[in-house]
Amino acid sequence: MDDNKDFQNEFDLPQGEDQSPAPITPSEQDITASFTQNTNVDLSPVLRLAQGIHHELGKVIIGQKDIIDFLIVAILSDGHVLLEGVPGIAKTLTAKLLSKSMDMKFSRIQFTPDLMPTDVVGTNVFNMKTADFNFHPGPIFGNVVLVDEINRAPAKTQAAMFEVMEEKQVTIDGVTYPMDLPFFVMATQNPIEQEGTYKLPEAQLDRFLFKLIMKYPSQSEEKSILRRFHNNYFSDPSANVTPVCTKEDLRQSRDLVEKILIQDNLLDYIADIVHNTRTNGDLFLGASPRASLGILRASKAYAAINGRDFVTPDDIQAVAHPVLNHRIILNPDREMEGYETKDVIDAIFHQIEVPR
Repeated sequence: MDDNKDFQNEFDLPQGEDQSPAPITPSEQDITASFTQNTNVDLSPVLRLAQGIHHELGKVIIGQKDIIDFLIVAILSDGHVLLEGVPGIAKTLTAKLLSKSMDMKFSRIQFTPDLMPTDVVGTNVFNMKTADFNFHPGPIFGNVVLVDEINRAPAKTQAAMFEVMEEKQVTIDGVTYPMDLPFFVMATQNPIEQEGTYKLPEAQLDRFLFKLIMKYPSQSEEKSILRRFHNNYFSDPSANVTPVCTKEDLRQSRDLVEKILIQDNLLDYIADIVHNTRTNGDLFLGASPRASLGILRASKAYAAINGRDFVTPDDIQAVAHPVLNHRIILNPDREMEGYETKDVIDAIFHQIEVPR
């Protein structure tokens, strides 16, 4: 199978603002020209970052385009991501490949029931030569941190993530240690297996910008997976993935995302959506102002990777699902009737008038 040809077919460049844009191809000459010629913000660094990550992950991952899009959006929005899905659908592999596509320090923490908070954030160790305590940082001190099976650790260890995910620092024995920026956490969890797991508290869920649900591949995608790997089953699938993003690239792209235009009526639209979750009869718990800010940041990044320097209502609706789905709780009646948070969010979109 010709990977580059498949990638180019999947991510053809749009030719006008009215079309639904998609990430660009690495084989294009002057890949950003058609996006930036009619905009006020030069989005070429953002587009290079997005298409580069797509291309590198596409060497191994088949399908999951939306998941990769939202991972890129989260990185550009300075937010963390919770990946949820059954075993064997490449949650951990996707996170590892994403980290490998960025030239930054990577750490992985395997959460287990016996993991202690000091195993995550670090601890002070007595130095007999100096008769003093030295701080030994834990694996959380990285730029890209993969927390595997986050719901397998008890609440005491999960709580160790509270401060560092929100404030990008840890406090040990009264001393605060800042993280090296950028700081991005990807956590995975299995929604099916309940034995030996500890449900994440709402306060910790709220610290994730997105909760992304990874689903099974389609039948055609699964056939492509078998054809791609049937001759190299024992090789390292990530061996050909190379870094395409540095800290400076990410900093520059984030600065550009912040300049994306969003009109006041769209700010009101975000506020109306989030406020509806707090008064909606189908919901037991609505979203916080942190969700509003999350939708704002993510919609700007989503517009940027699609080649626009302005936010549209479609951008807001696209990011609202992964921003809200772990922050709202259905009331018991709706849950018993088989409703999902997705159904309620879609209903909210129909109730609120879309800005023109």
